[in-house]
Amino acid sequence: MPQAPTTVMQAVIVMLLVLPGVTYQFVRERSQGISPHHKDLGERILRALVAGIVLDTFYVLLAGNWLVKLIYDRQQGWLSGAANNPRPAALTALLLLVAIPAGAAWTLAWWGRRGSSSAYQATPTAWDETFNNRAHCFVRARLKSGEWVGGWYGERSYASSYPEPPDLYLQTAWAMTKFGRFTNRLEQTDGIYIRIDEVEILDFIRIDQE
Repeated sequence: MPQAPTTVMQAVIVMLLVLPGVTYQFVRERSQGISPHHKDLGERILRALVAGIVLDTFYVLLAGNWLVKLIYDRQQGWLSGAANNPRPAALTALLLLVAIPAGAAWTLAWWGRRGSSSAYQATPTAWDETFNNRAHCFVRARLKSGEWVGGWYGERSYASSYPEPPDLYLQTAWAMTKFGRFTNRLEQTDGIYIRIDEVEILDFIRIDQE
């Protein structure tokens, strides 16, 4: 009777069974985005498990004997084949756990986008994309009250990122007219904080220097 695997060995085997699906799901979401009906974490995990089962079945059909020799040997025990052939085992793991699932996910995402004039961006929100590599500039915001506020977005400024709610810190505050024109930098200003849920319009004004 073969010796039962240890707890650590069981964990390794579970990883070998699960990782292909996790890699597939991650690359698929990065390439195609999360569909509205796939935002539930439990459903995403289930999809990853199903993808892993399909990939593992495909692997066994094509190279079952070779994989079994790497994982278990009746004489030497668990992972003896991988220990005796470390380089082929590492290459096989890289191929089966990363390369093939990632390639399959990217191919399916590309196939689904054929003929579409739109492109998916991995950046989660337009807010994040706006501040991704944003150059220094003036920022002015018209509040829901109709008042204009603004300041300088520089190296000490900060914008929140997903999944936090959008907000903005400008390192200096400027006085503004009722028509939204900058007049002068406020004395002793140490910045201004803007909550975007209070803003109707946010405008970015590029210049060479502050």
